[in-house]
Amino acid sequence: MLVLREARKVYSRPGGEVVALDGVSLVVLPGETVAVMGPSGSGKSTLLHILGCLDRLTAGSYEVNGKRVERAADLELSLLRRRFFGFVFQRFNLIPELSALDNVALPMVYTRVPRNRRRQRAKALLEQVGLGHRLHHRPAELSGGEEQRVAIARALANDPSVILADEPTGNLDSRTGQEIVQLLCGLSHHGKAVVIATHSRAVADACDRVLELVDGRIRRG
Repeated sequence: MLVLREARKVYSRPGGEVVALDGVSLVVLPGETVAVMGPSGSGKSTLLHILGCLDRLTAGSYEVNGKRVERAADLELSLLRRRFFGFVFQRFNLIPELSALDNVALPMVYTRVPRNRRRQRAKALLEQVGLGHRLHHRPAELSGGEEQRVAIARALANDPSVILADEPTGNLDSRTGQEIVQLLCGLSHHGKAVVIATHSRAVADACDRVLELVDGRIRRG
C-alpha cells in the first residue's frame, strides 16, 4: 500500500541545513498498525507528513497503491490526501464554531457528497466512535477524549485507506489515551492501515509493529 525507499528530507534553515529524514525505507500494508517512536526532533512528524503527502521528499521515492507520487502535481496530491488519507492530530484541530456533526461532515464538502448524505454519514461515524449523544455539541462542550473521538470520526469521513495519527494521545490522560488507541487500532480490522507517531511505549505496544527513529534514521534492533 505505502512504499518508501531511501527517503531523505532536508530543510534549509538560517543556520544551515537540517536533515529530518536520512535514508528511511519502509512498507505499510493494508490492515496493519505501525507505531513510529523516537525522541522529539527524531523525524516522526516529518515521516507522517511525507506519508500523507503533506510534504515532499528531497530525495528517494514514494509509492501509494503502486503509483509513484514523489513528483506528482500539487492538485494530484491534494486529491490523494482527500480520498486516501485520514489525519488525526494531537491538538484535535476541530472548528470551534461547528458542532461535532458539522466538524465530521466538513471533509465531505470537498468531495462533493450531497448534504443529506454528509449528515447521515457523519451521524453514523459519531455513533461508531461512541458519540451518538453528542452530535450537536461544540468542541468547547466536549472533554478532550470526546474531541479526539470527533477528530477520528472526521478522519474517517471520506473512507480513507490509511489513517495517520500524530501523537493522538499526547493531550489525554492515560485511561482516555488507552481508549483512543484501542479505537484507532480497531480500524485495522476494517482493512485500514494505521500509522501512529508517539512517545508512548503503551501506545506502541498496542500496534502490530514498532519503528524507532533516531536522528532521521530507522534504528535496526
